[in-house]
Order: sequence, then structure tokens, then C-alpha cells
Amino acid sequence: MRSRNRLAVLGGIVLAAAVVTGVATALVRDGSTAEDAGALYLDAGQPVESRVADLLGRMTLADKIGQMTQAERVKVAGDPHLVTEWRLGSVLSGGGSVPDPNTPQAWVDMINSLQRAALATPLRIPLLYGIDAVHGNGNVHGSTVFPHNVGLGAGRDPRLVEQVYQATAREMLATGIRWDFAPCVCVSRDERWGRAFESFGEDPALAGRLGGAAVDGLQKNGVIATVKHYAGDGDTEYGTGDSDYAIDQGVTVTSRADFDRVDLAPYVSAVTEHGVRSVMPSYSSVDWTEDGTGNPVKMHADRELITGKLKGDLGFDGFVITDWEGIHQLPSTDPDGTPEPTPSQVRAGVGAGIDMFMEPHTAPRFQEVLEAEVDAGRIGTDRIDDAVRRILAVKFRLGLFENPYATLGDVRGTEHRALARTAAARSQVLLKNSGDVLPLAADAKIYVAGRNADDIGNQAGGWTIDWQGRNGDIIPGATILDGIREVAPGATVTYSADASAPVGGSDVGVVVVGETPYAEGFGDVGSATWTRGTEEQKEPKSLTLRPADRAVVSKVCGAVAECVVLIVSGRPQVISDQLGEIDALVASWLPGSEGGGVADVLFGRRPFTGRLPMSWPDSVKQVPVNVGDRGYEPLFPYGWGLRTMASPDARDAAQEKAAGGRAPDGWQQRFAEAQLAEESGDTAKATTLWTRLAN
Repeated sequence: MRSRNRLAVLGGIVLAAAVVTGVATALVRDGSTAEDAGALYLDAGQPVESRVADLLGRMTLADKIGQMTQAERVKVAGDPHLVTEWRLGSVLSGGGSVPDPNTPQAWVDMINSLQRAALATPLRIPLLYGIDAVHGNGNVHGSTVFPHNVGLGAGRDPRLVEQVYQATAREMLATGIRWDFAPCVCVSRDERWGRAFESFGEDPALAGRLGGAAVDGLQKNGVIATVKHYAGDGDTEYGTGDSDYAIDQGVTVTSRADFDRVDLAPYVSAVTEHGVRSVMPSYSSVDWTEDGTGNPVKMHADRELITGKLKGDLGFDGFVITDWEGIHQLPSTDPDGTPEPTPSQVRAGVGAGIDMFMEPHTAPRFQEVLEAEVDAGRIGTDRIDDAVRRILAVKFRLGLFENPYATLGDVRGTEHRALARTAAARSQVLLKNSGDVLPLAADAKIYVAGRNADDIGNQAGGWTIDWQGRNGDIIPGATILDGIREVAPGATVTYSADASAPVGGSDVGVVVVGETPYAEGFGDVGSATWTRGTEEQKEPKSLTLRPADRAVVSKVCGAVAECVVLIVSGRPQVISDQLGEIDALVASWLPGSEGGGVADVLFGRRPFTGRLPMSWPDSVKQVPVNVGDRGYEPLFPYGWGLRTMASPDARDAAQEKAAGGRAPDGWQQRFAEAQLAEESGDTAKATTLWTRLAN
């Protein structure tokens, strides 16, 4: 039974139950009470389709438009009566929009107050509360913060991904949140993109396989998943970005065949195999090469792809939600100075097939415009009914009418912390290991340096407490330095972030460098810098290490016999010119709140098993570089990852030969092809290709 059919049952089992009491008898349009009129929609024993039809028939246009509207918590939390007045179908928290204090209890209290207001409407339709929980419920202080998707992509384990998103769902429910704007199933095709870390990788099949597991982890546990950003946002051309960004919200220039193969494929899986209930369009545009370039269409207005492909060809029966003020970016044909969203923007979005509109600060304006457009006959009532029918069906299947209120639960429990630690360990990719420096001896004399060794905000990355993230001591957990001290209590550890302390008699250096937090737009290489963050976050984004990081690497690696470098980042960092100084190199990605998982593989408590979900470029000029490109010669190909504590096989032999500089020209493409063959289930082909490289 697919997850979409399970939700009607699961919604009533896993969600915190609370009986609605003391609610005044609702009045329907003809003045009779809901009970007098039959109120079939309130009978949980009735089929969902029947309940939807009954409720839809009782709704006024204002009721319907309310269900299509989502406002931000800052507009209504201080005055929940606005939820009743606007008849809102949904409320969200944008990144960093949190109650004060930012505690689980405060979240539950806030959401329940908004829910009481929703249930005070005539038909007492409960609201859905949504949030971006993209690597755990990261907006809520104290929650478990898991590795970002790029790290989970390195782990390549659908079961682990499902468990991570299952834990995320449980911690969301513990704070009253039942709708996640995740997972991102985008296919990241350019390392300069500031959202690359939200992608599972550059291969559509990998993104689809792990994205589907994420959907299952959420929806099997009572939380609505949202696959985003439909579609092509990871494949936009550099320099086409909107809103002054370099690549984010840009234009995907492609043929329909390539779009289906690369950009659309993960959504097909999410819809047809995993029954995802919500889809969010991208800010980006698509420009088909078949009819000549230069006429891109914004995804929020793309009827062909939303109504035709998604709802028609794929049979998607959930609902489509805009991104933050998504229709405000659509071209407007209204007079200059017309407030947004303008009538033409609303018509374009509704006409394209969007069902719910994220209007964080302009909900009343959206409702006024939409009502006027319907009254004028420019938007048909059939389209309105279709949108509302989809939204109501999801709410019924979720069990929201029977269990609208939240009950406080546990966040960051022992089990979830252990899972996050395992996920962090599985995400580590060993790129180089000359002389088998790793794993380290538990009693070694270790010199730890680098700004990311003891900064939990840096290792958590964007979408943690704040939208763009924040460096420093922002969440509970363990830094990588904490993990080293815990895992190897017998080691002698000297720590100096800038390597100013004497190296002394240290046996090995562990240098932890890389990026500071960022998210969409401002994380693009070449975009405007984030001005409201910390000083570290304001630094220009780059595919190379900062000069201070490079200096620490050179200083430490030049002073110790053995040197290990860990790169904590949301994307590859070009390090070819320093590779000769480094004995062991690790892509740590963004491991989250449990730095002990990184230490576990450094000291051999767990083996290194991660494999690159993105090709690691040899130079900045080589970017973008993806498996299958002509002349594909990255420093480390897609799927590369040395192993420790394992019996060598053909893959290991091929990597050993390549690491020793003895592989033939073009070996990277053949290695990546073997990895793709293995992932597709053709292990015989993969073994044959790796064996040929090894011999």
C-alpha cells in the first residue's frame, strides 16, 4: 500500500490527539447548523472524497479563498483573530521566524492558539502549519540537526535517509508542525549554486531514490512532505539569476528531453511511487531550446509543466504551493504602481495550476484580488474548486479534522542524537589517504586547528535557527573538536583555531576548514553578500578556501609528520594546489549537530564508506562539472570515496591505482560510469569496469 493510502489511517494514529471541545455550533451559508444539515464532512467514517464534496458544497467563496491562502506567523501570532477573519487555510514560519522564547512548548502554544482561531470559523476547518525542516526541525532550538542532503547523498542509503526524515517528522509533531517544505529533490548541476547542499547530488537517479525515501520518512509518520523546487532549479545557467543572484532563481535552458531526463525525473518518482502530497514550484524559469532561446517562462506561471505534466501526465492529486511570494516575481501587465500581487500575477498563478499561495505579508491583498478576479469571471470557479478540493483532501487524509491540536513531545532524544551521529559518520568521504594515515591512533598527540573545528554553527550550515544560518554556538550538540576529545580521551589534543599555538611534539595535525553558513541566493558564488549575518558570513562566497584557511593548512601541514584536512562545506572546495601538502583529505560536508560522528571515522570506530554525490573539480575554470560531460576530468569523480576497515575489492583497487597516478587518461569517466552502473543495480557491469581500471 502506497503512502498516499496510508495517510488516512496514519494521521489518526501518529498525530497527537486532542478532542475539539467547546466549539460553537458552526453555521453554514443557508443559516442552518452544520449538524442540522447533516455535516457529513465531520464524520471520520465517511470516505475522503465524500467528505470533501460535502464540505466544498457548504463553502462560500471567502471560505475557499481562505483555504488557498498561507500567511506568515509574524502577521497573525500576535492577533490570532486574523486567522478567523481571513479564514486562513495555512500559516508558515519562514527561516528564522520563531516564537519568543524559541522553545518546543512555545511552538505548541503558538500553533494551538492559531488552530483555535481557525476552528472558530463557521465551518471550523483546521489549518496546516508549515516550516522548512530541511535537515531536522532546525528552526526550533534544541532539535536534532542532521547532515544536509548533500551529506546524506554521500551516504547513499535510502533506509538511513528515511530514518532521518522519520526522526524529523517526530520532532516536528512534538512541536505541533505537520507540514514540511522538504525534501529538495533538485539535481545540483553547478557547484556555484548556493542551494547545492540541499540537493542529494548531481545524478537524477540518486536524487530520486533518496528523495523518495525522504518523502516516505515524513509521510509515513504523519507529516506532509513537499518536493521542491519543481523543476530545474539546480540546473539554471550561471549569470541568469533573478533578484541580483548569480544563479539562484535563474533560467534552465534545455530541451524537453533533457529536462525530463535530468530535472524532472526525481519528481516523477516522488509522485508516482511515493505519493507525495505537496509540490512547490521553483522561482526559476525554463527556456526550451526547441523553439529557440530567449523566451523563458517562470515556473510559477508554467501551465504546461504544472497542470499539463504534473497534474495531468503524472496524475499528481495533492496540492501545489507557491514559494515565498512566488507569484510576485511574475511579469505583470497591470499599471505601474499596482500593489503586489497584481491581478495579472494572481491570474497567471491560479491559471497555471497553483492551489495554495504563500503570501507571508500580503494575504489580505491576495484574497481581495482573487475574489475580484473570480467575481469578474476572469478566474473560473471550477479552478477554485479544484484547488480547494485538493487542499481539503490532504487535510482529511492527515486526520487534521479529528486531531487538530498539538501536544508537546520530545525533541533531540537519545535515539535521534545517535541517528544523527550515524548519519554524520556515513556522510564523510575520504578523498585521499596517503600512507594510511587514517584512522588515527586513539593515543596520538594531535594538533587540531582551523575555524571549523570548534564551531557548531559552521558545521550545521544554512537553514539552522536562521534562514541563512549563523556561525558560533547557536545550537546544542558536539563540535568536531568535542567529538575528537570524546572519542579519543587517551589522545593528547592541542587546539588552536588559527594555528598560532606551538605545534610542539604533535604526531598528527587535524585541520578543519571550509565555509561559513549560507542559503539560497546569498550563497551563490558571485552573488551579493549577506549583510545581516555575522562578519564571517559576510565574506564573499567562493569555490576555494579563504586565504586564512589556506594559511592554516600550509602552516600545520608543514610542521607535522602527518596532516589530515577536513573540509566542512556545502559544496566542493578546489584544493588541488595544496593537495601535495596533505596526507589525508576528507569531505565532511555539513555534518549537523553531532560532531562525534566525524570523530568516529577519524579514529576507526566506524569505517569511511561515503562516496561523492557531486564531482569534485580540479579547478575553478572546470566548473560546472558533472558525470557524463565531454572531457570529464575532475580531481575526484562522482562516486569516489576511499574506504577504511574493509576487505579490498575491484573498486578499491581501481581507486588505489588512480590515487597513485597510474590510471589511464579519461579514467574519471569510466570510474563514474561504474558507480552509476552499481547504483542502477548492474553490479556485474560495475565490477567489470572497475577491474579494467585496476589492471
